[in-house]
Amino acid sequence: MKKMSLVILGVLIFAVIASGCIGGSEVKDSGTRSVSSSGETGLKKATLKIFHAGSLSEPLKDVGEAFREYAKTIGYDVEIQAEASGSVMAVRKVTDLGKKADIVVVADYTLIPQLLVPDYTDFYVLFATNEIVIAFTDKSKYSDEINSDNWYEILAKPDVSFGFSDPNQDPCGYRSVMVMKLADLYYGKSIFETLVEKNTNIYAEGDHIIAPKDIQIKTDKVVIRPKETDLTGLVESGSLDYYFIYKSVAMQHNLKFIELPREINLKDFALAEHYGQVSITLGSTGKTIKAKPIVYGVTVLGDAPNRELALAYLKFLLSEKGKEIFEENYQDFIWPPVGFGNIPKEIRDEVKIEG
Repeated sequence: MKKMSLVILGVLIFAVIASGCIGGSEVKDSGTRSVSSSGETGLKKATLKIFHAGSLSEPLKDVGEAFREYAKTIGYDVEIQAEASGSVMAVRKVTDLGKKADIVVVADYTLIPQLLVPDYTDFYVLFATNEIVIAFTDKSKYSDEINSDNWYEILAKPDVSFGFSDPNQDPCGYRSVMVMKLADLYYGKSIFETLVEKNTNIYAEGDHIIAPKDIQIKTDKVVIRPKETDLTGLVESGSLDYYFIYKSVAMQHNLKFIELPREINLKDFALAEHYGQVSITLGSTGKTIKAKPIVYGVTVLGDAPNRELALAYLKFLLSEKGKEIFEENYQDFIWPPVGFGNIPKEIRDEVKIEG
């Protein structure tokens, strides 16, 4: 009887060890190490690293939470490390700093073909749009007077402060200064000179803007930060009167805002040629960018540490659920999303392939 008990015990121990080995399959995380699956849940643990535009923080947080639940149904316990910055900086983390990531999401899709293709990826998808507004609160000076017709006069007042993000790091920054140059054409007044050139070392030669590598501020009237969302708290606290920001971000933070004429707000696709009269050269990259309607882009990097899972995330982002989450965050979604390049088979059903 004692011998039989020992045999049974040995079988049970072997079964436990075997089940541990079976449940311990490995997947790559966002670094170079591997992590084992959870013994309790049987889910494989993995990490997705995402470099993204600051203006996408809110919708991508919601997408990430929804995807984590979805990932459990396909066998993954996912940690999502979403790192916000200006889109130019998000790309430069990969190209200049050599940082590893699975996914890059930018507020200006053209940064992907300009800076990431073909060395870092061979495809990208256009999936969302936006527009530039001027946001403020009741604490902002002349908040009861500013409107879509006189905004540039209000911003020019000596006691008014305003801000925009760094053009060298963030599309919202270079779009903001291009909006002010487009305002010259629309209103027939020297708005760019008054608001930008007199307060910073950013200057224009005709309709072409130069943003020096090192942006300098000449007065205390203007505040510039690395990404547009860095300015939100300053406006909310009342230490900054106004800032140029995406409409979706203003709405997410319950800020007041004025909508700008469609000829300058970079929203209207029918006015792409009109917007294109204005361009900017960035000191950070040496690249020249034409003003154009605002379109966001996303890609999975060719050396993504968790490429299979990253493509599952991208498929989820581009699905009707992703569209629903973005629209709940006041951001228009392109439907269907538009893909360019060597579109992976995993997402071909989610996109309209253009090239």
